[in-house]
Amino acid sequence: MKYREVLMTPQKRIALIAHDNKKDELLAWARFNRGTLSQHKLYATGTTGEILERELHLPIVKLESGPLGGDQQIGAKIAEGAIDFLIFFWDPLEPLPHDPDVKALLRIAVVWNIPVACNWASADFLISSPLMHEEYRRLVPDYSAYRERLKVKE
Repeated sequence: MKYREVLMTPQKRIALIAHDNKKDELLAWARFNRGTLSQHKLYATGTTGEILERELHLPIVKLESGPLGGDQQIGAKIAEGAIDFLIFFWDPLEPLPHDPDVKALLRIAVVWNIPVACNWASADFLISSPLMHEEYRRLVPDYSAYRERLKVKE
């Protein structure tokens, strides 16, 4: 497969999501990392965004709540190239009615080679990386051949 480079600027566009049982954990992590987060553009789903904006006093682009389509909105932004980084504190032990949306979001992050952190430890490793504050040339699969195959089938 061929790849193309996508430039991630030093100011990353970070999506922050947390399931209900993980919102306090994400908030604690975000408080600890507020200084770093303040240097980036932040996006969040529904209630998570409201909590983070109120507690951190940082501007956050707030989308719908996850069960109302917020996870899919973040996924669409990833596919459009508008999100560079996903921090998603999800609860693997709690059954969720919108579980297919969660899996689709994680899948789309992998499809577009977006860094993903799913818990406190992985979020610490990603946000403390020297690459966090530099330009980064992310390799993204070139899906043009796949798109052409789809056109032929239509």
